[in-house]
Amino acid sequence: MTERYRSYSEAADSGVRWLGAIPAHWEVIQSRRLFEQRKERMRPGDEQLTASQKYGVIPQSEFMQLEDQKVMQVFTGADILKHVEPNDFVISMRSFQGGLEWCGHSGCVSSAYVGITPAKHVQAGFFKYLFKSSPYIQALQSTSNLVRDGQALRFQNFAQVPLPLIPASEQTQIAKFLDYETAKIDALIEKQQQLIALLKEKRQAVISHAVTKGLNPDAPMRDSGVEWLGEVPAHWEVMAIKRLVSVPVTDGPHETPRFIDDGVPFLSAEGVSSGVVDFSRVRGFISEALDAEYSKKYTPKKHDIFMVKSGATTGVTAIVETDRHFNIWSPLAVVRCNAHTDPHFTHFFLRSRNFQEAVELSWSFGTQQNIGMRVIENLHVARPPLDEARRIVVHLTNMSGKMDAISKKAEGQVQLLQERRTALISAAVTGKIDVRNWKAPESNPEAEVA
Repeated sequence: MTERYRSYSEAADSGVRWLGAIPAHWEVIQSRRLFEQRKERMRPGDEQLTASQKYGVIPQSEFMQLEDQKVMQVFTGADILKHVEPNDFVISMRSFQGGLEWCGHSGCVSSAYVGITPAKHVQAGFFKYLFKSSPYIQALQSTSNLVRDGQALRFQNFAQVPLPLIPASEQTQIAKFLDYETAKIDALIEKQQQLIALLKEKRQAVISHAVTKGLNPDAPMRDSGVEWLGEVPAHWEVMAIKRLVSVPVTDGPHETPRFIDDGVPFLSAEGVSSGVVDFSRVRGFISEALDAEYSKKYTPKKHDIFMVKSGATTGVTAIVETDRHFNIWSPLAVVRCNAHTDPHFTHFFLRSRNFQEAVELSWSFGTQQNIGMRVIENLHVARPPLDEARRIVVHLTNMSGKMDAISKKAEGQVQLLQERRTALISAAVTGKIDVRNWKAPESNPEAEVA
């Protein structure tokens, strides 16, 4: 990546591991001399702000809206809320994972955050990139071997990481360079992500049409009698799930097993949340004796269909494509098709937009969304004749394979672009490339990155 850019003509060892060699005219300075902790309490009329790795420091109301959450007023007294200003930075409990967050607003933050304010000669635009760079984050992590989920970093952690002292004009130039170059990369990432989303939408539409209307556009249609299903080919059957299974819809044990280091794989919702049975995400392993006990109720079989029936992924399905022996937990419901029903067609149907909407209409809420087995077995599905169902499966499998290949390529491009973005930022803020003479080209900043 850096071969496209010039290096500084003179470099010297910074004496700081995370910076390495730096331009000879740069210095290294204690971070306390560039930033100081802001200890001012909230001012009257301050809007409450939230710091997040995803959005930076933004108004809490905006954060809640972006995350589709109900806005909750959490002011509990001015003595625990701190005032911050634009171009301050905020240290949060997650800073050891993703760096410090730049603040673009005037307002107040929770006492869980630590606000720091830059000295006059410090260009916030430069440090906005430096504080989110991989080398700096790693340096911040090294300030404590006790940092873990729920434990916040504090100003003393920040103060332990020396910072580069760079001429203000050079800070501004590096920030301009990164603004321009990361905008180009971000535009390309956005295009690839849009392609992935469009492919996902198209695949869903093709599946939904094929499993509800068939492949013959001239086939006579009839009303299915099910509002959310609409018309289906006249020669298809429409029935409740309980009429096309060889055994009643069931699930795994309703108890927490004792897990061991190695044994029979034990699968739960996370193991099918991606839409396939994923043995890299088993909940744990159980003994053969416990497996034998649980298998009295149910033993997985090839072409069984699992549906998540509780939690955030309620309604997600996967079909078993292995003879490998394993067992499942209670969050998974099992549909085992009878000899007159193609399991792959049924699985495609359960993934259709129509059926997923029916699941959403049918689930209930406690502490989390869930759907009962009796509700599942009474949901309706369409069933074509076996030979037609198999033709539809071949068509959808081929289509899905082609779209998956394109999506996988696009996902690979996103990963490469994200890696390039990370490497470019790290190189620029640690002085590995010289951009002092860089000027923004007159071409469109969204032009493809070479």
